[in-house]
Amino acid sequence: MEAPFPMNRSEKKEFEFEVIEKLIEENNGIVRTKQITQLGIDYRRIIAYVEEGRLTRVKSGYYAINLENQNEEDLVAGMFPDGILTMESALYYHGYLEDRPFVWKIAISKNTSKSRFKMDYPPLEPYYSEKDVLSLGVTTTKVGDSTMKIYTKDRLICDVLKYEDKMKRDDFKKAALAYIQDEDKDVASLMECAKKRKVLKKVQNMIGVWL
Repeated sequence: MEAPFPMNRSEKKEFEFEVIEKLIEENNGIVRTKQITQLGIDYRRIIAYVEEGRLTRVKSGYYAINLENQNEEDLVAGMFPDGILTMESALYYHGYLEDRPFVWKIAISKNTSKSRFKMDYPPLEPYYSEKDVLSLGVTTTKVGDSTMKIYTKDRLICDVLKYEDKMKRDDFKKAALAYIQDEDKDVASLMECAKKRKVLKKVQNMIGVWL
């Protein structure tokens, strides 16, 4: 990005920081290195801002300003636009659980670099999936001030049954009961997802009798 008028080195540094600041604001509080360098800002300048404490390195390739004031939901949405909320995280956003889980459960392509999840904050747990499984039953939901992909209720309850052993018993029971009582459930979609997720018999035995 070209400066609007001739500047000395110090002025240009301040101008570029303001550009980054605006970019971060437009991207819900977090940006990638590539987004900054595409504006013509040198990577060494980014490092300088980090060393001065003006820019925070969230993790490799991701930066924010005033991280302590950032909304956790927007951080997750900003870092994982290709991720899909699943399990307890999705149950919460569908209203099946009252409290948002401490750890974010995100479905992601099995080809995604494992290093993307190496961070202390926010706490994340990936569910690596094949392409056809990953794209089954996907919709969107409001997360903080952002929008994020999430599995539909019908797809989600199939995953809950598939990974029952990974859940707290109380959460599992709440999820199953909430789905059974949900007037918006789609039984045809449920059965289709159950076939593809290979939990059809479990659906028929545990939930089918109540549908």
